[in-house]
Amino acid sequence: MKASDANILIIPGYTNSGPDHWQTRWEQKLSTARRVEQAEWSKPVRDDWVARIAEEVNASDKPVVLVAHSLGVPSVIHAIPHFRNKVAGAFFVAPPDVANSGIRPKHLMTFGPYPRDPLPFPSITIASRNDPFGSYEHADDIANSWGSMLIDAGEAGHINTESGHGPWPEGTMVFAKFLSQLKP
Repeated sequence: MKASDANILIIPGYTNSGPDHWQTRWEQKLSTARRVEQAEWSKPVRDDWVARIAEEVNASDKPVVLVAHSLGVPSVIHAIPHFRNKVAGAFFVAPPDVANSGIRPKHLMTFGPYPRDPLPFPSITIASRNDPFGSYEHADDIANSWGSMLIDAGEAGHINTESGHGPWPEGTMVFAKFLSQLKP
């Protein structure tokens, strides 16, 4: 599949992805990419986030490829039962452990626990060995339950601007290869 064959939905996490974040850069470079805007980025409400994602997927006129970071990952997973249109694949980065009672702010726990059913579309999950919001072991466990290919990003923090992942060329290459293997 080529990027032009799909609607690429960029799904940021808690507080959105800033101007230097790799998601924002991808949105600007990929002609068919658009961000799923949330009404409240700093006080997310699970049902609202899930509904917005489902709304965008269901409004799509092409197969959808989801690109979710952090809190965007559990939001997508909870939205799957509401999808009416075809999702060709999902690219998950830095899934937080939203069932961990140590997560801050505490209201992010309302996004957990993750559904563990196998996903109805191909996916890749990229996780870091030192992500402060979710352990690699947690990412391995949920990716395995979903049937998602897990990619070890090494010690990459939360794979965001703060951890030095503005342009993130390695992620771009993995995404391009993943996209090329999807069927329209």
